[in-house]
Amino acid sequence: MGYQHTIRHQVYRFKDLKELLAKASPFRTGDALAGISAVNYEERVAAQLTLADVPLKDFLQEALIAYEKDEVTRLILDSHDLVAFERVAHLTVGQLRDWLLSDLADTETIKGMKWGLTPEMVAAVSKLMRNQDLIAVARKCTVVTRFRNTIGLRGRFSTRLQPNHPTDDPKGVAASMIDGLLYGSGDAVIGINPAMDSPAAVLKLLQLIDNVRQQFEIPTQSCVLSHITTTIELINGGAPVDLCFQSIAGTELTNTSFGVSLSMLDEAYDATLSLKRGTVGQNVMYFETGQGSSLSANAHHGVDQQTCEARAYAVARKYNPLLVNTVVGFIGPEYLYDGKQIIRAALEDHFCGKLLGLPMGVDVCYTNHAEADQDDMDNLLTLLGVAGCNFIMGIPGSDDIMLNYQSTSFHDALYVREVLGLRPAPEFEAWLIKQGITNENGKIAHNQMTKQLIAHLF
Repeated sequence: MGYQHTIRHQVYRFKDLKELLAKASPFRTGDALAGISAVNYEERVAAQLTLADVPLKDFLQEALIAYEKDEVTRLILDSHDLVAFERVAHLTVGQLRDWLLSDLADTETIKGMKWGLTPEMVAAVSKLMRNQDLIAVARKCTVVTRFRNTIGLRGRFSTRLQPNHPTDDPKGVAASMIDGLLYGSGDAVIGINPAMDSPAAVLKLLQLIDNVRQQFEIPTQSCVLSHITTTIELINGGAPVDLCFQSIAGTELTNTSFGVSLSMLDEAYDATLSLKRGTVGQNVMYFETGQGSSLSANAHHGVDQQTCEARAYAVARKYNPLLVNTVVGFIGPEYLYDGKQIIRAALEDHFCGKLLGLPMGVDVCYTNHAEADQDDMDNLLTLLGVAGCNFIMGIPGSDDIMLNYQSTSFHDALYVREVLGLRPAPEFEAWLIKQGITNENGKIAHNQMTKQLIAHLF
């Protein structure tokens, strides 16, 4: 199946949906590196105009990666709900954009479309949208999840407290935990990227967080972001595992490079659920994704990086996760060159994930060799707050000393909550007030809690 469009007597031809989607993507360095992006702005516009007229049904007839060769493709097509799809089955990609922006597509209606839209359809419509369109539609998509607290309610904005340390030193981790808790951070999760992935090292970190949580009766959840094979081993050994983490991607080959498959995720999901550690819900999975991962693994099959990213969300939604986090600028400028590309990619990811029914957070971040700075991240942070993002990261001073990248600080979360009138998860907010960390208006009001935490941890 081919597609074409004429601009000023110049005929632009696209051999298939894969090429059309890649050429229609807003420019980013990753697609240029892969040799699949539009050669100039006019070709990109021609591709977008062509894509707007493509019937949504075409995406069910033409797989971007062969069904026989890719288990993610099989998951997408086998789980597609034709009944839910019926509402928009007559539309083109451009008409879907118009419908999503209309009052007909309210929160409940969009929620009912979760299994009726494929990631490729959602990626396609995002390519026709301005940033304000991505924000406007994502804001309609309220996705609520629960474990020990409730995340994603309208008017709420959560954070992952990320107390990483380059040697997993317990005192260093504890110091960051104190800092974050006293600034109201940590309602999404207290989540550590371990420097070492051994079961013994991960277990020490799990026990550290769990001891603090129980000592102060903190209504949150913990996660040490080890590989799922390590997590499964720890679960079998009786470790205090709240959430099971895994990085995932949108192709089988990329997931294989991560050392993971859908069958392994099935096993991990069942094992974590069996612990029944949640109190208000049992959403037990935490996934991280990011544009460029399939290209960096040479496993993208010629599919553009943003569409690959949307396909990863099909993997995530299979497991009813508590949290999904796109680590948007972490891979580097080879994939997202500057602040403008990072901002656009983050808004796309948040939009696509929310439309597919996922509790999306964004690591508002960049590497030190990217053409970006903290002002770019302030802009993105504010836009995501308006768009209804579920959570961001909370890192001391915005500087992750273990992973060596720039993200968002505890103060950044306070800023967003203040200027947009947002609050933490309700159970966590009640705990902050009870402990005297914040007052009824959400203002920081440190008291004896500081001394108690320090005394307990040191």
